[in-house]
Amino acid sequence: MHIKFSLKYFLITILIFLVEVLIATVLKDQFFIRAYLGDVIVVMLLYTFVKSFLIVNDTKLILGIFVFSCLIEFAQFFNIAEKLGFQPGSLMYIVIGNSFSWIDILCYGAGCLILYIFVKIKSSQQKYL
Repeated sequence: MHIKFSLKYFLITILIFLVEVLIATVLKDQFFIRAYLGDVIVVMLLYTFVKSFLIVNDTKLILGIFVFSCLIEFAQFFNIAEKLGFQPGSLMYIVIGNSFSWIDILCYGAGCLILYIFVKIKSSQQKYL
């Protein structure tokens, strides 16, 4: 793992973050998009954010993001946001989340699988260039 700033990944991170904000604010009444698509996309946000600053093995990063996402989700089962003293509605309360869901874990898995497939296709195309 090496530190190196990537403007490309940083700009993609900003774009995905803006999409997440759009989902949370403008599309908040669209249940499927807010509840599921947002969770699929958030792992992609984490991936591009890490890739903005580090050169790291893609497969290990994707696996690490999935494990991290599951840990956060399981922490929600134990109401960790409230135990840390965050007030409902506060930014950290929203970021950490407040309700455990197996479906969220499936969404994280789907997002990581999409990332993995995309990375493999991209790397196989670069071999032929």
